[in-house]
Amino acid sequence: MRILEIVGICVAALLLVLFAVLLRGRILMSGGGTIRLQVRTSTMVPGRGWSTGVGTFVGDELRFYRMFSFAFRPKRVLNRRLLTVENRRLPEGPERLSMPGHWVILRLRQTAEEIEIAMAESTVTGFLSWLEAGPPGQPGSVAPRPQITPRPGDN
Repeated sequence: MRILEIVGICVAALLLVLFAVLLRGRILMSGGGTIRLQVRTSTMVPGRGWSTGVGTFVGDELRFYRMFSFAFRPKRVLNRRLLTVENRRLPEGPERLSMPGHWVILRLRQTAEEIEIAMAESTVTGFLSWLEAGPPGQPGSVAPRPQITPRPGDN
């Protein structure tokens, strides 16, 4: 009987944790101006190190929140006045397994730091528009759009 009580408490705690994570995600996405994206947090292993989350546009910032976290503070903050898009490419190698096929990877530079983010092709269009629509002064810049060649077998 004691084992059943312990198992019941563990299941209830697990459900409570799952509910808290889902509720946090709903709260973050309820404000509008949110997108699904992945940010590369580690480059130690080629094609790995991607973290899934939600990005919210707040003024001149894109704030990235990890999907499976309890934190209400963003994991990364990208300031549009300091961002430059350096490269655009399709997922390759192991990256194709960790993200949908219609996603695009952007390599950004924020001051001296290089950042890679991935998002859907339609979201990239909105992101680049937001980046270019900054107030006068020193808005982020976008390099010329390179041609993306489809992988063999893609239609």
